[in-house]
Order: sequence, then structure tokens, then C-alpha cells
Amino acid sequence: MSPKTLYDKIWDAHVAHEADDGTCLLYIDRHLVHEVTSPQAFEGLRMTGRKVRAPEKTIAVPDHNVPTTLDRANAKTMTEDSRIQVEALDTNAKEFGLHYYPVSDVRQGIVHIVGPEQGWTLPGMTVVCGDSHTATHGAFGSLAHGIGTSEVEHVLATQTLIQKKSKNMKVEITGKLAPGVTAKDITMSVIGVTGTAGGTGYVIEYCGEAIRDLSMEGRMTVCNMAIEGGARAGLIAPDEKTFEYCMGRPHAPKGAQWEAALAWWKTLFSDDDAHWDHVITIKGEDIAPVVTWGTSPEDVLPIDAKVPAASDYKGGKVDAVTRSIEYMGLTEGMALTDIEIDTVFIGSCTNGRIEDLRAAAAILKGKKVKDGLRAMIVPGSGLVRAQAEEEGLADIFKEAGFEWRLAGCSMCLAMNPDQLAPGERCASTSNRNFEGRQGFKGRTHLMSPAMAAAAAITGRLTDIRTFDA
Repeated sequence: MSPKTLYDKIWDAHVAHEADDGTCLLYIDRHLVHEVTSPQAFEGLRMTGRKVRAPEKTIAVPDHNVPTTLDRANAKTMTEDSRIQVEALDTNAKEFGLHYYPVSDVRQGIVHIVGPEQGWTLPGMTVVCGDSHTATHGAFGSLAHGIGTSEVEHVLATQTLIQKKSKNMKVEITGKLAPGVTAKDITMSVIGVTGTAGGTGYVIEYCGEAIRDLSMEGRMTVCNMAIEGGARAGLIAPDEKTFEYCMGRPHAPKGAQWEAALAWWKTLFSDDDAHWDHVITIKGEDIAPVVTWGTSPEDVLPIDAKVPAASDYKGGKVDAVTRSIEYMGLTEGMALTDIEIDTVFIGSCTNGRIEDLRAAAAILKGKKVKDGLRAMIVPGSGLVRAQAEEEGLADIFKEAGFEWRLAGCSMCLAMNPDQLAPGERCASTSNRNFEGRQGFKGRTHLMSPAMAAAAAITGRLTDIRTFDA
């Protein structure tokens, strides 16, 4: 048998049919559904008289539109469109018999946090969702990616997906990370190297000592942003950390089924002589804490750098940089640490897990948010929120002057009440900094939770390495 990559192994195990042109029908193990990309899909099922093919493998949770304020049970806190979408998911989940975590359920949260938390995400699976950050689940050694609404309907009806195989890319992070450098800095630095199109046509496997050293939370952060580098999906081979995380989760296998699953999971790694179409190697010790300065995730630099000049670039990037600097209200050559902010957002499917909140609390303990600055922390699920309260983290946040919110996607994107005002500048732990992503004419700088917490105290982008904690 010829050597295979991890991606090859999972793909081959799920091909139900392959056409002469290479188009495949791929079996889907887990389908995650939220309120924004599913209403048309369910309506399509009704119009054709179809049922959901595998309701026991389909999980629904509202997250994008839901308000995160304590009064969110009040329908007036949502726009009419948002209310309709959330109510539609409630109706559809019940009508079609899906596993459902409504807003009233403590297990509700961002779908990409709820899936792993509840044991729905397991090694070797194919996982899809009508959301591009489904790549998050690749941290478990599962082939996970976003799909469009028409594909959502196809998976609901058939539990399969029409796909063509991607190429294999290996991103190896060697050695150890320096103090202050996190999983967020790794994944943003990779995008800085590849650009937002460097991964197009590939599935990335992240490997190397620095990746193995990460917790499962950190690995989810790395894989979450694979899509921002253009990749179809991101993968990390499962290991003992993965198995320990999955064991005992509500929907993980038990008893003999666990042992059988574990035996297969332990075969899920890339063979030594497997073929890679593209390889990138980055030394872990060369990665610094980073932030974005522009309006693309590839506009990323070490925090001690300066805003670049358009003349530093060539081709179409010159105009893009010029536009980014103008939109962001920056000046060429200014130090990134001189950029003042108005808002801090800590949360999202990238950095809304308990480890992220602990990192922020470690910076904020005994400190105060700078006067006049708006700061919010939004846990990724109700269970993360409860754990943070039990550990005393919530008290630290509130005493520092942060708003302590309910679970949801919140200010990651402008689909709910948590939005930036025009011109407002945000230090954010989310994953996208496009124009208007967090609100009309809002300005977004992406960074790690510790960096965002430090910025909340100083009122400007701050180097965590020199921050006086």
C-alpha cells in the first residue's frame, strides 16, 4: 500500500462513489447547522417532501444572530430578520427531529465550540457546516469544512456531499514558541507567509513540535483560520491529548465502541513517505506576537513593527494597501503600538474557549479597562461561561470593567446587536478584519486574547512581552 497523508486516509475512508472525472460522493459523518444558512435548505426539503437522512448525525444551534446581553430573551433585542431565522431553526430542528441546543439551553453557544464540547466532533470524521470556520474541527484530525446553502440541503437529504479531492499541504512549525506567543500568533503568522490565497486548492496539515505542544483549545484556534489562508480545511493528527479530550464527552463512544474507535484513531497520521504538493516550514522561535494592521488577514505583522508603506509592495497589492491604510485611518510608518483603540472584543469560535478566557483573566487581574473604552468578553458556550464563573474568571472581568456576556458569535460579525460604530477601532480575538466585518466602517485589529486584554488596559495595541502585568 502506498504511503498516505492524514487527509488521504480520511478521504479514502469516506468515498461512496468516484466518477471518471474524479468527482466523488463523500459520506458525511457529522452535519452542524445554524440559523443563517439553513432556512432555505429546510424549505427545500419540505417542497420536495424529503426528510433529513440522518437526524441523529445532525446538530442544530443558533449562534450568529442571537444577542449576547442578559436580556436576550426579549425579542426586541433582535432585528426582525434575526428573529425570523432563529425561530425558523427552532421550528425546523423540532420538525425534522435534530439534536438541538436552543438559546434557553445552557449548552447553547457557537456551533464550532458546542460540537467538540459535546463530543460530536471526533477523529477521522467528515464534518460539514454552512459556515466557513468549520475548519476548526480539523484540530481533532477530522476533515471539516464549510459548505453553501444548496450543499446544506444536499447533506440533509442524502448525508453525502459532492466533492473533488484537494491537494496536500504540510505546514510544519518546528521547535518551541517564545514567551507571549500563542496559537493565534501561529495561525496568523502562517497566513502572513502564505497570503489569503496561498492555501487555495489545498487541505493543510499542521504539524511539528510547536503544534504538538498546543492544547486542544490551541489546536482549534490554529485550524479555525485555515480558511483565512485560502485552504479547504486544516488538519492536525490526533494524539493522546485528542483522545483524552474526547473521552467521556456526552456523545463520544463508550465502552467497547470507544476501544474500537481508538484503535482506528491511532492509525490517523501521515505516513513518513507520503506525498506533499507543498511544504512550508516555520521556526517556532521566529514567531512573535502579531496583530493585523489592514483589512485582510494577510495584513499581519509583529506587534513591534510599523504600518507598512504601499511602496513596499508590487502589483495589485499596492492599491490594496493604499485602500487598507485609508480605511483603517492609519499613517504609513507609524508604530503599531501607537494605534489607539475604542473597543475590545474577546470571544468568537477562534478564541472563545475556557483557555482563552483564562489567558485574558491572567492579564486583567487587578487591572482596570482604560476610561472611555468599551470592552466585552463573550464566552463561546453556556458551559464555558459557567466554568469561567466557577473559576472566578467572570469576577476578574467584571471588576476590570468588561461586560460579561452570554454565549454567541457576538462582535465577530455584524449579524447581531454587537457591532462597531463607523470609524470605531477594535482589538478583537476573532478571525476576520474585512471592511465592515464588525460593523459598517468599523476597523478591526486581530490578535490573541492576552494581547486584546492588554490593549483594554493601555487603550492601544500593546506588546504583551513588554506589558507590565
